[in-house]
Amino acid sequence: MKFGPASPDEALGGVTVHTLRQGDLVLKKGTTVGPVEVAALKRAGVSEVVVVRLEDGDVSEDTAAASVAQAVAGEGVHVERAFTGRANLFAEHAGVLVVDRAIVDRINAVDEAITFATLAAYKPVVEGEMIATVKLIPFGTAGALRDAAVKAASGGALRVAPYTVHKVGVVSTLLPGLSPKVIDKTLRVTAERLAPAGAKIVAERRVAHDKHLLANSIQELLGLGAELVIVFGASAIADRRDVIPVAIERVGGAIEHFGMPVDPGNLLLIGRIGAVPVLGAPGCARSPVENGFDWVLMRLLAGIPVTRADLTGMGVGGLLMEIITRPQPRLPVGRDGNRNVAAIVLAAGRSTRMGGPNKLLAELNGKTLVRIVAEQVAASKASSVTVVTGHQAAEVETALAGLTVTFVHNPDFAEGLASSVKAGIAALPADADGAVICLGDMPLIDTRLIDRLIEAFAPDQGHLIAVPVNEGRRGNPVLWSRRFFAELMTLDGDIGARHLIMKHAEVVAEVPVEGHGAFLDIDTPQALADARRG
Repeated sequence: MKFGPASPDEALGGVTVHTLRQGDLVLKKGTTVGPVEVAALKRAGVSEVVVVRLEDGDVSEDTAAASVAQAVAGEGVHVERAFTGRANLFAEHAGVLVVDRAIVDRINAVDEAITFATLAAYKPVVEGEMIATVKLIPFGTAGALRDAAVKAASGGALRVAPYTVHKVGVVSTLLPGLSPKVIDKTLRVTAERLAPAGAKIVAERRVAHDKHLLANSIQELLGLGAELVIVFGASAIADRRDVIPVAIERVGGAIEHFGMPVDPGNLLLIGRIGAVPVLGAPGCARSPVENGFDWVLMRLLAGIPVTRADLTGMGVGGLLMEIITRPQPRLPVGRDGNRNVAAIVLAAGRSTRMGGPNKLLAELNGKTLVRIVAEQVAASKASSVTVVTGHQAAEVETALAGLTVTFVHNPDFAEGLASSVKAGIAALPADADGAVICLGDMPLIDTRLIDRLIEAFAPDQGHLIAVPVNEGRRGNPVLWSRRFFAELMTLDGDIGARHLIMKHAEVVAEVPVEGHGAFLDIDTPQALADARRG
């Protein structure tokens, strides 16, 4: 291939290397120079243009790209027409992308002129998703290089394995303290994981964390036609002799591998009963956040065996995004305790529903509402008390005179409750393990309730959020582990953090309460009048 500058007449039959603009003339890169272009160049006064010309034995960029793309495409892969030296490849159906890295490397090693890039191996893909591209760097290449790349691609470098497993059975084991809500969320998250593969949970069982009962349940699911069984243990698998692996063996199964170099996901177990794979799910599989469980699950759903070599080869790139609800997160030693819980009192609102006066300064039994709340909080086991002010800040501070509290002003209080939550979180002591967020208009909250929330807060047991509950109804205040501070800082508007409690239901510790103190906030003149009468 010849490359270089040429006069307009000499450029005839060549291809422009760069876009050329001069006067009214615009000659785009990649244009084949014909008689019309030659005349236009001359009229514009262009004396020289850089072009390339193919020589005998050369092939154009599009021809070369198309040839290599067709050679690498395997089952379930569609090749689009090559254009500007690029041929893109797309998934013909949903499935898991299988890539032969050795072939990809051989193609890219043929010559710098020919490049081939793919998505990550074993990535789940949807129909029509772009999965790879072949790109020629120059405008053409020697036919011999094209042929060498095609030969290197012999056998096909990639294919899309269709999902073949559609019936999944799930067993959840039970221990005291494991809330049914955790299992419900686990099933919901699992169903959402299976949906892209067209798979469904055909049956689910909940049994005590006992090898005999678990074995019976697994056997039952197999009898119902499950093509894959997933076991969510109430307690993490600690050894091949633990409850879940022993139960698999009791029904004639075998343990193929325990543990994987992917975090979160280390404690995954893979077994097999006949032709049916069985997964002992790690705790992180209860979360919708990507973890090592996903890497294995999607392969199995596509009928791709996951061998010990496959698992042990996942270490590079196996450190994934942290799941903050794990019992043992990646925090420096000493940064995830429960002995230093701070308190935040939100006292910045404008009391719009009160029709004028600031409800926080209204009196009940001779004290302002905000002082009643602040006194109870200050007398609790909370290590510090931060009061967030906004509307009538000076008056609120005066009402709290003499109390050991720290004030932080929220200049954005008019934007809603979330702005005050964020102001309070930002002002907490750096060593706070958690924060109990109290509303300044809930005068029936007492010291004992706050202390009970702090006592229920146990990160080492997976209890990261503590909420008062009465007959299934959740109230205030709510205690949050420091692990959620970043999420709380994303709140917006006048909506609180209830959705985060639902999102992280598996780590919520519910503290039973009686009466309506955890639910009564003084928002209207009528509510204030009722409280005074009560």
